[in-house]
Amino acid sequence: MGEASVLWLHILTSMLCCTTNQARLTVSPSRSQLFKGESVSLSCEEDDSSAGWTLRRNTTTDTRAECKEWGKPNGSSCINDGFLSWDSGVYWCESREGSTSSIINITVSGGSVILQSPVLPVMEGHDVTLHCQTKSPPSKLPADFYKDGSLIRTEPTGHMTIHHVTKSDEGLYKCHISSHGESPPSWISVTGKTTTTAPPTFAASNPSTTLAPASTSLQLVFSLVLHLVVFCPYFISTLLMVSLYRHRPTENHRPVSMVMVSPTQAEQGLDDDYDDVTTEHHF
Repeated sequence: MGEASVLWLHILTSMLCCTTNQARLTVSPSRSQLFKGESVSLSCEEDDSSAGWTLRRNTTTDTRAECKEWGKPNGSSCINDGFLSWDSGVYWCESREGSTSSIINITVSGGSVILQSPVLPVMEGHDVTLHCQTKSPPSKLPADFYKDGSLIRTEPTGHMTIHHVTKSDEGLYKCHISSHGESPPSWISVTGKTTTTAPPTFAASNPSTTLAPASTSLQLVFSLVLHLVVFCPYFISTLLMVSLYRHRPTENHRPVSMVMVSPTQAEQGLDDDYDDVTTEHHF
């Protein structure tokens, strides 16, 4: 009974060792496009704690760079007092075991117009409001909104609401304000209640930043391989312990061995007597 308890404890420990909590990456201000020189704060948040998660990014100038390389760590947050164009890229949280949070695309614009759009994927059926914002007031100016390069409509106050979004609303959005210019494009993802849609190739004003999602895909593959490497030893050891426990001999079922016993001298003599017996036949 004691060995069985130890066996189950080992199985439960193996399962717990391979379970990781999902972190959320938040950004303030909460938008995917920023003006050049804006102060930004990013943080990794988890339901119970934020310990053990590292904030990383891929840009045109660095790969898998931690906060200390491009910002100022402040507890679970990372602060940058002024984002520049080369800070455009993908940002995510990563655990020691290799688990990753949702990826956030951030585009830093050196122009005078940006599109305020959701940072994270939008739940299917919800409403989404896009704002076309200028760097200097007034900000509520008539704006043209585009999806995948095609004009959707012109809004007099500079904001457009998409009601009850569906998967068909996914795409690259941008806006244009006369006499001010055009915003960079931003990808808007729509996710169902049980699935998450990852953004495609990162789109920004700098074409070279399109390399970022490829690196992110490699990181996800590396994370999967790392989980397999961590899980396999526990799984194999568990199978071995189960096998040994099931085949362990008990008092009621002792192993049976067969021993060949050499004939005794008496038996040997009896055989010789049989050999000496002759049979007489009378004719």
